[in-house]
Amino acid sequence: YRIQGGVGRPLKQVDQYLETIMCPYVRSCFDLALGGEYDFLSGVVIPHTCDAMHRVYDMWKYHLKPPYSHCITVPHMTHQASFEYFQKELEDFRESLERFFERSASEEDLAAAIGLHNRSRALLRELYELRKAKPPLISGVEVTRVLVAGMTIPVQEFSDLLEDVIAEVRSRRPGPDGRPRLLVVGSEVDDVAMIRLLEDSGASVVMDDLCTGSRSFWKDVDPAEGALSGLAARYLGGITCPCTYRPGKVAQRFSYLEDYARDWGVEGV
Repeated sequence: YRIQGGVGRPLKQVDQYLETIMCPYVRSCFDLALGGEYDFLSGVVIPHTCDAMHRVYDMWKYHLKPPYSHCITVPHMTHQASFEYFQKELEDFRESLERFFERSASEEDLAAAIGLHNRSRALLRELYELRKAKPPLISGVEVTRVLVAGMTIPVQEFSDLLEDVIAEVRSRRPGPDGRPRLLVVGSEVDDVAMIRLLEDSGASVVMDDLCTGSRSFWKDVDPAEGALSGLAARYLGGITCPCTYRPGKVAQRFSYLEDYARDWGVEGV
């Protein structure tokens, strides 16, 4: 389950715990937690991608006292030492989960889980291919709803849902063309209303570069590398995230956006 904020929902308690200058997303997530929104969870796992995220982890653990909590430190560089460090972080995370659940997570278990998630990623890429059509066969609002659903249900169930969605979208007849085609770039955008605003204004959102969108599934985990090594390579090197620093690698950092713009016929960003 991916923790989400509550866009449009007023903050009620968080000002007592977190400064008003902190990230609105982090503040919204913690405010919902304070209100009992996430009481159904047995634990919380938060990465140290920024100081605000680590701060909310400390506050969550201290004030809400979940049965399980763990913070994963994510390196901000992509050197070889960074990958080795991150793999060790994932090893510690696995051992922490094993202690909490009192069961082992073998290489075979991890490989099976990676296979399930790689299948889901492949289906999402297939769905995004249908956005290349002119006009796109599926709207940005519909895609966002699918993505949000995938954050809240088991991966196997989500893959089955994706197969049904793809089959239905393929059966559609294209409507009239002519809307400007947009690429949306940002971070956490899981609010359907934002995408609806763009499309109600006369545009079509045909591609994205978002934490909650293409970044989450564009690259698979390579099973040949071994489970934890493959996970470290995929999450640290396979995602072009602003929280990682790539000195002197401007083309590597931004060239994929040119590919998106060309392949999806983007007319505005």
